[in-house]
Amino acid sequence: MEPNIKTIKIEKPSDANIILGQAHFIKTAEDLYEAMLNINSNAKFGIAFTEASGDCLIRVEGSDEELKILAGKNALNLSCGHSFIIIIKGAYPVNFLNAIKNVPEVCNIYCATANDVEVVVAETEQGRGILGVIDGLKSKGIETKEDIEKRRKFLRNIGYKF
Repeated sequence: MEPNIKTIKIEKPSDANIILGQAHFIKTAEDLYEAMLNINSNAKFGIAFTEASGDCLIRVEGSDEELKILAGKNALNLSCGHSFIIIIKGAYPVNFLNAIKNVPEVCNIYCATANDVEVVVAETEQGRGILGVIDGLKSKGIETKEDIEKRRKFLRNIGYKF
């Protein structure tokens, strides 16, 4: 059977960020939850992990019931191998990425973004897998001196540079 390739749009609030990745093992959701809390115990997030063996269930954890439900819905829509999605409000993924990458089960991070995301998925008789992501919009050009100044000012305004 030739793989069927399609895109699946991630549903999220406009003020939320996502982290999409691949991992393995049933304890992934709990370990990701602990990694997130260790970085920011006040962050609101939902995590869903798609189990690809055994019971093949969507495992859900998080600190916010609405975001947990939304993460679970997105994970079920994807149903791709041992993938995970984290939906975050009130914090930026950059603060969590190193901790997430250090979770022993995590194999790969596809994206960490506030942009709209479409996931490119291949489906065969066996199951589904993530081929990649479309993260945001197509580039419009190379930044000018004014754009550089604007970028640098923005980073300082949000506290990421001094």
